[in-house]
Amino acid sequence: MPKVSSLSVPYAAYLRVYEPLAAFPDAERAYWERYAQKAELPSCQDELRRSLADLLPTPPIPVPVHESGDAFVAEVDGVVCVCPWRTRLRGWQALGGLADELPAPVLDAALPEVVRKQAMADFDRWLTRHPDARPWIRTGRWQVPLSWFALVADGEREWRPEPPRLRYRTPMVEARRRVARGLKALRDTVEEGALVDGLIDVGSWLEDFHPRSLVELDYGGLVHALTAEGLDEDHSAADMAAALAGLRDDEPEAAGEAYGRLVERWRAVRERQFAN
Repeated sequence: MPKVSSLSVPYAAYLRVYEPLAAFPDAERAYWERYAQKAELPSCQDELRRSLADLLPTPPIPVPVHESGDAFVAEVDGVVCVCPWRTRLRGWQALGGLADELPAPVLDAALPEVVRKQAMADFDRWLTRHPDARPWIRTGRWQVPLSWFALVADGEREWRPEPPRLRYRTPMVEARRRVARGLKALRDTVEEGALVDGLIDVGSWLEDFHPRSLVELDYGGLVHALTAEGLDEDHSAADMAAALAGLRDDEPEAAGEAYGRLVERWRAVRERQFAN
């Protein structure tokens, strides 16, 4: 049973891949097999709190000194699947993109330049030894990237109001099939754009995993930035499916209306990060 915590840390959504134990090398497979049998397993909130705690020392620790040995665990048709946190790798990757997201004075105040440079130098050295490394988790801050909704279907939507949680889970083969169909519909009509680029990127990432994996889109802490009514009425995967179907069926108005609903819904969410 996951460990329950009283403090919720917003505001990010996650795209996770849970791979069957058979996908891992022997030594790592044995480790995860033992790990999955623990009586208590950490939650996503535990993962976030540990990461935030590293920012409290002076100077802050932008990336964990050691890689996490934790994972999320799911059982799929009787098969144990794990999603390793790989917090250190994800920390390095997130650090590399901060300069594009934050003004320089804010970034320097939170993470001094000398700290960032040392962390990225460590990353460069690490990459020479692990050139094929990739995370099992992707993060969307203050949004769910719209391309993620092309991977899932409305019928896979799981919503519970208390405690609030909204997620989708789908087999890897379905996620890959939907990416391929979505890209074909887009390339036959709009050819290029942010959604095309997003689908190419996420599709390429999915190809690195075992075909019997589970893909999970989790609203994570974003549920605390939205009302229960808004979450109950949120059928973003259905809107994405309708938009792509409209393109395939040569119904541009229907496609535009569905995609417009999707864009407006998530624009309103992203704008909340700038509110007082």
